[in-house]
Amino acid sequence: MVFSSTVFLCGFLPAVLIIYYLCPLCVRNLFLLVASLIFYAWGEPVYVLIMLFTILFDYGAGLLIEKAEGGAKRKALLALTVIVNLGILCFFKYTDFAIETANSLFGTAVSYMRLALPIGISFYTFQTLSYVVDVYRGNVRAQHRIVDFAMYVTMFPQLIAGPIVRYSDIEHQLSGREVTAERFSKGVFRFIIGLGKKVLLANQIGLLWDEVYALGGDMSALTAWLGALAFTFQIYFDFSGYSDMAVGIGGMLGFDFPENFRYPYESKSITEFWRRWHMTLGTWFREYLYIPLGGNRKGIARQILNLLIVWSLTGLWHGAGWNFVLWGLYFFVILVAEKLFLLMLLQRCPKWVGHVYALLLIILGWVIFACD
Repeated sequence: MVFSSTVFLCGFLPAVLIIYYLCPLCVRNLFLLVASLIFYAWGEPVYVLIMLFTILFDYGAGLLIEKAEGGAKRKALLALTVIVNLGILCFFKYTDFAIETANSLFGTAVSYMRLALPIGISFYTFQTLSYVVDVYRGNVRAQHRIVDFAMYVTMFPQLIAGPIVRYSDIEHQLSGREVTAERFSKGVFRFIIGLGKKVLLANQIGLLWDEVYALGGDMSALTAWLGALAFTFQIYFDFSGYSDMAVGIGGMLGFDFPENFRYPYESKSITEFWRRWHMTLGTWFREYLYIPLGGNRKGIARQILNLLIVWSLTGLWHGAGWNFVLWGLYFFVILVAEKLFLLMLLQRCPKWVGHVYALLLIILGWVIFACD
């Protein structure tokens, strides 16, 4: 497991901040890299080797793609990079899920591999993929300093639970960033807000959810709704709390990390909800999957197919289970309905109708997500 909260808050984080500011500017990235590797290796002493391989492989891939002449060679390098990165992610995250599904379908008895999932692999895989794709597209230049690239991949504030920081988000901050007293104090404040969300709200509401979930099917409708509401708030305060803490620590270190949540439960439609919830993941799927597939440029039938692919994979990204796939497909159906006719109807209704509609569907969606 990673550091306990006490060790992190009272030991690791203060030590990192003190040493970071005592270090000359030219070695701060190296120090952050070492500190982040220690943070990761504390919980994953073996799987840190997988992270190091990913760093070296994608660093080299970026340089080769930038130097390659001819579109075919560049496409081949990009394809190889995508296959290797997604292959590693799928092997660790979905092997047992695939075996379980095959056993259920064909009546086989293949033994599970029972692989432990490397911490943060879904996040840092998407980050390195975004870097290689952006180099291929010419949106960013390949990073020639291995220390800077490795530090970008391993940064401990957002390594475990996001937000997904694309290389283009902080490209210029890697070589030069200014830390002022105002930025540092805002970072501290943001970190405290996130810590409060996690400890005072998410953890306490989670206790109620755990008690309701333990009842199984033996509960009243009122208790079921109480549990659904508890999970709805628990997952928000937990996830947004981690994101706030990551943004806060980033600010203390001089980085501007992208926002991940923007009051999602104020939404008046599911379309709006997904523009406010886990925004960095939504941006990633839009920029690196939905638009390359054709987006909405090839007719309504192709757009629906593209949305089906995106939301099936969005569900799988969240976890290796059919409940996650069903959760993704649930939102796919709602979003398609909104694009076809529902949004027009909602815009003609009072705002409170949209709020009630969105919250009801969001809560039901979390029930699918939570119950495996």
